Amino acid sequence: MKFKWILLTSFTLMSALSFRPIHAGTEPHRIEISAKRFEFSPSEITVKKGEPVELVIQSSDVTHGLQFADLDQKVQINKGTPATLSFTPEKVGDFTGQCFIFCGTGHGQMALTLHVVE
Repeated sequence: MKFKWILLTSFTLMSALSFRPIHAGTEPHRIEISAKRFEFSPSEITVKKGEPVELVIQSSDVTHGLQFADLDQKVQINKGTPATLSFTPEKVGDFTGQCFIFCGTGHGQMALTLHVVE
């Protein structure tokens, strides 16, 4: 009987010491972006490393895409339907997002610069 009490007490103590309170997650930094031939507006955004980001992108003319190859992030943006790109940047730097769906002669210049800071 004494052994069971020691075992139960040990288990209870270990459980209490390993308890970690659960904190509500950080709400993502929401940024609204518009896409149209041949630009994203705004064309530059700044976010913090390690903080969740939610880019909500709306196309006003045709289907576009946004790809940050260095961050392994990609989303298709259909006209009239907002697209959401959610991620948490894990490295500091400047990253260029490009439209990856051909949208006309200025397609190559359609870019969005993402600055990730500490």
